[in-house]
Amino acid sequence: MDFWSKILLFKERVSEWVLHRLKRLTNAQLMGVLAVVVGVCAGLGTCFFEVLLYGVRSALVTWFPADRAQFLYLIYPAIGIVLATLFVKYIVKDEISEGVTRVLYAMSRKDSRIASHNCWSSIVGGATTIGFGGSVGPEAPIVLTGAAIGSNVGRLAKLNYKELTLMLCCGAGAAVAAIFKAPITGVVFVLEILMLDITATSIIPLLISSITATTVALMFRGFEPIISVTLNAADAFVLEQIPLYILLGVCCGCMAYYFTSVNSIVGTYVKKVKSQYRRWAYAGIVLGVLIFIFPPLYGEGYEAMTDLMHGRVSSLFDNSLFFKFSDIEWVAIIYVIAIMFFKVIAMATTNAAGGVGGTFAPSLFVGAFVGAALALICNACFDWHISVVSFTLVGMAGVMAGVMKAPLTSIFLIAELSNGYGLFIPLMIVACISFAVGYRLDKDSIYTKQLRMRGELLTHDKDQSAFVFMSLDELMETDFVRLKETFTLGDVVNIISSARRNIFPVIDNFGHLLGIVQLDDLREDMFKRERWGRSITHYMIQPPYRILQHEMIQSVLPHFEKTHTWMLPVVDKNNRYLGFISKSRILNAYREALVKISQ
Repeated sequence: MDFWSKILLFKERVSEWVLHRLKRLTNAQLMGVLAVVVGVCAGLGTCFFEVLLYGVRSALVTWFPADRAQFLYLIYPAIGIVLATLFVKYIVKDEISEGVTRVLYAMSRKDSRIASHNCWSSIVGGATTIGFGGSVGPEAPIVLTGAAIGSNVGRLAKLNYKELTLMLCCGAGAAVAAIFKAPITGVVFVLEILMLDITATSIIPLLISSITATTVALMFRGFEPIISVTLNAADAFVLEQIPLYILLGVCCGCMAYYFTSVNSIVGTYVKKVKSQYRRWAYAGIVLGVLIFIFPPLYGEGYEAMTDLMHGRVSSLFDNSLFFKFSDIEWVAIIYVIAIMFFKVIAMATTNAAGGVGGTFAPSLFVGAFVGAALALICNACFDWHISVVSFTLVGMAGVMAGVMKAPLTSIFLIAELSNGYGLFIPLMIVACISFAVGYRLDKDSIYTKQLRMRGELLTHDKDQSAFVFMSLDELMETDFVRLKETFTLGDVVNIISSARRNIFPVIDNFGHLLGIVQLDDLREDMFKRERWGRSITHYMIQPPYRILQHEMIQSVLPHFEKTHTWMLPVVDKNNRYLGFISKSRILNAYREALVKISQ
């Protein structure tokens, strides 16, 4: 027996031993133990990601003199995107971008099963993309990594769908908790974004995994938060500023709509480019020029956010062409506003061109600059002495709430990052207004828009979520005898003797659906031999409606109600016959899906 065979045998024996021990635990005990395991692994994965990202970035940019523009910014992002794309295409051989969306897709379409390579591939791809300057966030790769860890741990423990989904959510929540060192945010993130139902059996494992992951992060990375800021007396909330916070909430909601719209437009445009080489070229030019002009766009931008919170606006001009103008107030305001708008373009270009990253950190970045811009404008025009720190923090929560449609996650995240709840009232005001404005303009979050359009989104509404588990292609019945338009009644009478159905599609030589024939319409003449020579088209009728291939089940059911029928034909976009879909089969599948969700 060779070395690798011995390793595999040892792994199998260890797995059998572990499973044997786990079988002795009650279900609640098992979920608790697995939550600890998932939390530890997600915490370690987050720490490894941070170390790898810091190492790449340190080797590339930390030696730049602050007072000099760096032409290397023109090529770094393109190199990162090329490396990440090649890594995904030739090593991973699977899509790993848009991490949170992929987690939601796995929950709805893959029985919460995520490929094992996602336990590490998103870390490598994300660190490469961001380290070289890709203007995206690390949270989406980390969330996908944590969810993959939870999913694979659950599969090893042979859990059912509901328990496996819980472990997946534990991993995702633990990853968020670890990267921000914010355990409450990790739990709320799962409940709001991944839409897991709140029950006693689900909330306890979530808490355990989030606390465990945060503890691991504190052990290896210290107690300093990822965005270090401490509020003082000058940053305290005062009632007179409520109108300004209301205005900030409206601005954040509008900016959230700009964020999601531009991300969709840029992504669609870049993905239309068929050649990967041209994608690299376009993305490299756009990102290189933007980062060369606005260095704060490099990477996720946490350093720039921290500089804003500490009032170091001039630090944003480091390595910039405008370094000499950093002390001019109106130049600083224009510079901050420009960065705010261009960040979205840089982020969308990075993701669409093949980079691995997310929109979590960019939404915080844009929100920070929205809040800072409003404070700087008020201070410059009215000499009001508005706290830039407070408005930066609250702005972060505002845009995040509008983009992700997750006001609670944004509120608790900023509250935990600022080491206190002194800004809780303005956080609630801005997050709620931004959410309301963003929801009015676009009901879907940046994670759920594409999934909802494809009918693949799970929600807290079990009646609607049941449809996610149903596919028209799977429910369609194809065992109907097809009749050619040249057939006569006599031909059909011979067919009926062996047919199991009482409805027959009539097609032409190219497979196009011409109409349908019902057995009830033939009964009067089928026993009269003198009429057997009649063309079958004499008995043909048009179906009350034709269902298109791949149509969502939610849109199919209303057609049955309108037409008062129990069977409708399915055709492709060229009207070629594919099969029939029955109302009774949909209802049976619906009941089974409800049972799957509930149990």
